[in-house]
Amino acid sequence: MHRLTRDDIEQAARHVYQVMPATAQYAWPLLAQRLGCTVWVKHENHTPTGAFKVRGGITFMHWLTRAHPEAQGVVTATRGNHGQSLALAAATSGLKALIVVPQGNSQEKNAAMRGFGGEVIEYGRDFDEAREEAARLADVHGLYLVPPFHPELVKGVATYALELFNAVPDLDTVYVPIGCGSGICSVIAVRDALGLKTEVVGVVSTEAAAAKLSFETGALCDTASANTFADGLAVRRPIAEAFDIYGAGAARIVSVSDPEIAEAMRVYYTDTHNLAEGAGAAALAALMQERETMQGKRVGVILSGGNIDRPLYAKLIG
Repeated sequence: MHRLTRDDIEQAARHVYQVMPATAQYAWPLLAQRLGCTVWVKHENHTPTGAFKVRGGITFMHWLTRAHPEAQGVVTATRGNHGQSLALAAATSGLKALIVVPQGNSQEKNAAMRGFGGEVIEYGRDFDEAREEAARLADVHGLYLVPPFHPELVKGVATYALELFNAVPDLDTVYVPIGCGSGICSVIAVRDALGLKTEVVGVVSTEAAAAKLSFETGALCDTASANTFADGLAVRRPIAEAFDIYGAGAARIVSVSDPEIAEAMRVYYTDTHNLAEGAGAAALAALMQERETMQGKRVGVILSGGNIDRPLYAKLIG
């Protein structure tokens, strides 16, 4: 993947802003009181799909219709947010979107993907098995297989990082959740394009720590399972192209447990009255874990999405 320039990201922003406005970043005073540092929250829970990935879907589809005008539609695997973004972007481009989710996937995310015009198929026990089925269906139906990580996805997602760094260029540290890696890679790309010194810290689940293990050993590591309720983090195998970027550009990777994530979700609600899904609260959970070393600093946390089923949220928030 070539190094993104500010021009690349600003061009992507022009496409993104035809579909959605920029999202807000706020320094919430109650979070600052609780944690002893300035906490800027980037509100990617306030996009048309309730998560950051819509940005990548928009730029990817813009690229696809020009690079592959013969494409009749797309197929991809997802736990929800990536699928929603592609369903919305495909519909705006007049293309079909076939979306493969693991069995037992969030019913509310499935309904949202269908609402945006996607056709949803349940297959496999986890994201990685759904990914294999998506590749098979691409061949069967002659659809363009959208990977979970692609330069055009990163370029679109980078628009949120550009918004954040334009608003708050003097952040000491930014915490970013890691699933397949487009979020952290985009933050690193924008930091580097702007020549900033901000530390970028990745966040994974203790139950899906492949990215952390890979980062610490310097080689790609898989895990046998990824059993966390934070489905946006539930990846057993890092994407090699993403690892090449965050392996070199991240300061460290922190792992947070499901109870820590649930506590961060409660804190988001109490201190900001924002709803965060598991992956969306992971960055704040990591900051809470590292609060002693962050005293007095200016910290950004990416609230990457707010898509969580009501019964699960009610159980966790109580």
